[in-house]
Amino acid sequence: MIGFQPYETFQLLIETGGIERANTLLVAACEAFVERPDPAPAEIRQFEVLAARLFPTAAPTARAKAAGILASAPSLTPELELLIAEHIGGGLLDYLANAPALSEEVALRLVGKNNPEIAAALAQRRDLTPTVLERLFPINSRKVYRALAGNRAIPLRGAWLTALTRSAQMDHQVAAILSSREDFDAALLSPIFFDLPEEGRLRVLGLYAGRTLPQVPLMRTFEQISVATDEFTRALVKLFSENKRPRITRLLAQVTGLDEVRCGEIAHDASGAALFVVLRAFGCTAQDGLRVLIHATSHDEDRSPALATFSALFETVPVSAMVYLLSVWRGDVAIFDLMRPEYAPLRPESRRMPDAREAARPGSDASRQALEALDLLKNRRAG
Repeated sequence: MIGFQPYETFQLLIETGGIERANTLLVAACEAFVERPDPAPAEIRQFEVLAARLFPTAAPTARAKAAGILASAPSLTPELELLIAEHIGGGLLDYLANAPALSEEVALRLVGKNNPEIAAALAQRRDLTPTVLERLFPINSRKVYRALAGNRAIPLRGAWLTALTRSAQMDHQVAAILSSREDFDAALLSPIFFDLPEEGRLRVLGLYAGRTLPQVPLMRTFEQISVATDEFTRALVKLFSENKRPRITRLLAQVTGLDEVRCGEIAHDASGAALFVVLRAFGCTAQDGLRVLIHATSHDEDRSPALATFSALFETVPVSAMVYLLSVWRGDVAIFDLMRPEYAPLRPESRRMPDAREAARPGSDASRQALEALDLLKNRRAG
């Protein structure tokens, strides 16, 4: 059998040779099996029986060594995979991460161990069957959900999409991972907008362009107060230029109905993404809105790409969409309504939200005006 003496000889050696010989036989048998390029079915079955006898007989260190060797074999049956998983010891997580294939039977056995570390390692695999996923998603573990969120082989639909979205509302790392996935509707992260990285916030805003949204009662209120948009923007420019953030916080609380803690976050948001929501909800155009953002955001670095991105957002994101987003922050609407087919994104994000370099082209009037205003502001401060 696979280059050794007949199987009966192995049986005799196992029974009479003691643990040291069992250690040697186990490692040698696994090495010989791995070296076989294409073992016949009969040889595989014979090796399964032999390995099943040798693994329990050998010492723990020999089992781990033999399992590590066997893990590199090109032909593994579910029985051999299970032997590896049970005896590889501390190398199990690496095995689960790097094994070319893993049978459903073994994956289910491993999930059944109720070990979050093992489950998280399994959740990263790209060959998981629906049955295995159905066992992984109910596990209450942040490690598991972070792994599931980052696994781009898992289709984001139905109950799995709902579970990941709910997990994102409780775990900022899950939210950040999902916000970077092109196949995920980042608008579902609107309730935790303030916990997202800047790139994630911009992705959320971009996914509000060109889509149908439910009607919200707040829209009528903003239609009535939008007549004061000019006065509102002038007041913001003045307050931001004087760095009177507490007064800005109170003003935002009065006009949006949000609590002062949230409005304080908007007033101190150095990226400008949260303030953009309020400005666009008020009906600000790119010209007026960018003027406020220039005074409100950080000037420690070149903001030209960010301003170009906001310029594109002012042109593509409708006022009603940002009123809807404000309603989400107020808790007036259920974000899971966006999962309904009639409210799905209409176009790929890459078309909804132009690249900043494209938006900043010389022909973009809003971008040019924003950059000119930024230069003027820098010159005033330098003077």
